[in-house]
Amino acid sequence: MLTSHNVCSIPSSFQLTGISGLESLHMWLSIPFGSMYLVAVVGNVTILAVVKVEHSLHRPMYFFLCMLAVIDLVLSTSTMPNLLGIFWFGAGDIGLDACLAQMFLTHCFAIVESGIFLAMAFDHRYVAICNPLSHTTVLTHAVVGPLGLAALFWGILYIGPLPLMICLRLPLYKARVISHSYCEHMAVVTLACGDIRVNNVYGLSIGFLVLILDSMAITASYVVILRAVMGLATPEAQLKTLGTCGSYICAIRIFHVPIAISSLIHRFVHQVPPPIHTLLANFYLLIPPILNPIVYAVHSKQIHERLLQILKIETKTK
Repeated sequence: MLTSHNVCSIPSSFQLTGISGLESLHMWLSIPFGSMYLVAVVGNVTILAVVKVEHSLHRPMYFFLCMLAVIDLVLSTSTMPNLLGIFWFGAGDIGLDACLAQMFLTHCFAIVESGIFLAMAFDHRYVAICNPLSHTTVLTHAVVGPLGLAALFWGILYIGPLPLMICLRLPLYKARVISHSYCEHMAVVTLACGDIRVNNVYGLSIGFLVLILDSMAITASYVVILRAVMGLATPEAQLKTLGTCGSYICAIRIFHVPIAISSLIHRFVHQVPPPIHTLLANFYLLIPPILNPIVYAVHSKQIHERLLQILKIETKTK
């Protein structure tokens, strides 16, 4: 390891601490975190499997659900095995390249997921409810793929510069211990010896452009939807649609709000205890992958019925 002025150094690896301040509880924390990760993996893999085998589900709405499932698997799998390794074996050491790769995956696919939420709000909540007759002509199979690729492109475009700026602008670090459970951008750059203002401003700008603008667009879509719902024929239809839309809005907010709070805490609020901040940062990487399959599958009659059929078949074979 090369050193500079006996203070700053070029690290070959970093040391992740897990949940800082709760090291004595790591083994116990592994139980809920491991269980939640297992539920997230099983739930999202189930969505992918059901849509794959059921040809009647080969429609835009369910393709978006599959995209969401893949993104959730990437978000949770890019961090949770590492965290469980810290809990069980104290294996917090992570190479510089692996750290930058983890940073890219978590932040990039968070942006991609936000873009898919926006596409879904336009799809089966706006077009399907407000303009049902044009739904099959507006959102065809040929449109869904490019929308997913566009979300991926924006994620790579926005987040790609972050690891590059760290490699090129911040090669020296005053410490190699990251008080976090994964390589979160600001948790890494705050250890750098150089000027981190460019990284700080760029990260904050991404948060504004993506989270705020996406949230505004999604909110606008649901406002239009709510106006359309009020024109439905029966109160029962209104309540059913409102319940469905309400659950989707909650799922989206559970994803967006922790990201925004975690970003603001890193930059402006330094009095928050480290365990709370780290738990909050893990919240949007683990809770949405658990909730999304439940929320969307439960309110999807076709997926619900197909799952019941599979369970009945398995029960009869036994």
